[in-house]
Amino acid sequence: MDRVSRPVGYRLAKALLSRPLRRLYRIEVDGDSRLPDGPAIVTANHRSFMDSIFLAHVIDRPVSFLAKAEYFDRRRTAWIFRSTGQIPLRRGSPSGARRALDAALGVLARGGVVGVYPEGTRSRDGMLHRGTLGPARLAAASGAPIVPVGLVGTELVQAPDQRLPRVKKGVRVRFGTPLRLNRRDANDRAYLRDATDALMNDIATLCGQEYVDRDAALINA
Repeated sequence: MDRVSRPVGYRLAKALLSRPLRRLYRIEVDGDSRLPDGPAIVTANHRSFMDSIFLAHVIDRPVSFLAKAEYFDRRRTAWIFRSTGQIPLRRGSPSGARRALDAALGVLARGGVVGVYPEGTRSRDGMLHRGTLGPARLAAASGAPIVPVGLVGTELVQAPDQRLPRVKKGVRVRFGTPLRLNRRDANDRAYLRDATDALMNDIATLCGQEYVDRDAALINA
């Protein structure tokens, strides 16, 4: 039996969205067989609010994304984020980061999939920015592999400043080779930084964006 529970809200949302997504978008998937069975940390570039929807559509298991806590604070969005099993992350709060990390470790311990955008926000300038250490910390603490993913074309569906998504666009989801980190180095910041830079270079190769060694500007909307 599947050890990972499938939240009712997640099942309902996927059932409602799968057919419209297939009809409205040309979605190509490369390398999805690289996503291992069991726990995994899916990490991708982030250029659109629709990124999580496309990733959830092509991954045949529930994905618990680390999402900014503001979505859980707003009545109109809190119910769907909570009912689909997403994980709130309070940016700029060390205690909030620890709670999110603990929740993500719980998902991985049950054999689930955690989704993380290492840049921490959507890219406004089209560049791929310096990754946070969160995915590497999760991988080193849990032993779960990190799977790099390149999303191509999602910014044409819905750019960061765009209110509604466009339809009839092509989207490509490219899975890379999983990375495994040494659990004994979970507290070695230099090791985690090197692993994160290697991860971001893999994502850059998959998505075609230029990787720049600077943080992305945070988006509050």
